[in-house]
Amino acid sequence: MLEYIFLFLIVAAGTSGELCVSHAMKTLGEVHDFRPSALLQFVWRAARIGWMWIGIAFMALAFFSLLAMLSMENVSFVVPITALSCAACAIDATSLLRGRISTERWLGVLDVCIGFTLVWLSRR
Repeated sequence: MLEYIFLFLIVAAGTSGELCVSHAMKTLGEVHDFRPSALLQFVWRAARIGWMWIGIAFMALAFFSLLAMLSMENVSFVVPITALSCAACAIDATSLLRGRISTERWLGVLDVCIGFTLVWLSRR
């Protein structure tokens, strides 16, 4: 049962963290100036956006859940299972961030879901 909780945390917290950081970066805009002083200024502006810190916290939760799951299961099982977060990101990006995803990428998401199912079923 604990494995299901950690799997949920890896996927949900990782996806939430990526979405929060993506939202923060869209607020900041692109980096056009790569001089060290300009990069430091950009990092300073990013550090003042709340969504960035929320995203970092979610990603930290996902990372520590991944470590906990790796302590219970083989890496050959855990790593393919965590790929499910790619599907969650694609779905959330289209619904929450209004992103456009091409047919090829949706086929890739389907491929990941099929792989997830095969790895999960091979465990039994």
